[in-house]
Amino acid sequence: MELNLVQKISIWVIPVIFAITLHEAAHGYVARYFGDKSAWMLGRVTLNPLRHIDPVGTILVPLTILLMSRLLGGGFILFGWAKPVPVNFSALRNPKKDMLWVALAGPAANLFMALCWAFIIRFGVMLGDSYSQPIVLMGAAGIFINAVLMALNLLPLPPLDGGRIVTSLLPARQAWNFARIEPYGLYILLFFMAMGWLNVLLSPVMALTLVLTGAVAGIGNSDLVYLIQAITS
Repeated sequence: MELNLVQKISIWVIPVIFAITLHEAAHGYVARYFGDKSAWMLGRVTLNPLRHIDPVGTILVPLTILLMSRLLGGGFILFGWAKPVPVNFSALRNPKKDMLWVALAGPAANLFMALCWAFIIRFGVMLGDSYSQPIVLMGAAGIFINAVLMALNLLPLPPLDGGRIVTSLLPARQAWNFARIEPYGLYILLFFMAMGWLNVLLSPVMALTLVLTGAVAGIGNSDLVYLIQAITS
């Protein structure tokens, strides 16, 4: 199954935009529930992607990765980011405890979207006509990008969501010491990428997500992997 660059962009654009923006909206919604109205007051607790799109992280970076994948024959993990939703943790009713739920909201939103895309694949397979292939491929893209973002954000590294979760669970003194890593978190992540370790770290969560969504979509895991390879190579 050979796709040109325009076809790939058409398949990826909607899943990428919603995977990134709904992740951020979920943080804002849960923060508001626990008492912080920062994101709500700025109009960021919304499903409107235009309120969350970052020109570089939501558009330029994913497009560049798709282009490099096309030119160099794959091997790249598609990812991106939206404008971070502002969260004032001190405004939460119980800052240390509530931080856990605010942080979990983003990855949970990605899991929910991955399952929704699995149902879309199931619907596409049921159509069984000329509309089936683009719907199924878009569903596979939705599953993959959400699996990547969920696995990436669950890494226990500040300022990623996983780092916030660990900070929330640790005793106060250990949490304070752990949070001091945050200024170096991006550099540590880039180091993992340069060393080729990032794929290894993400693969367990991604594998579980693909098994779950494949079951929901009603297709075998090998078939789902084949679809993903077709849109990432």
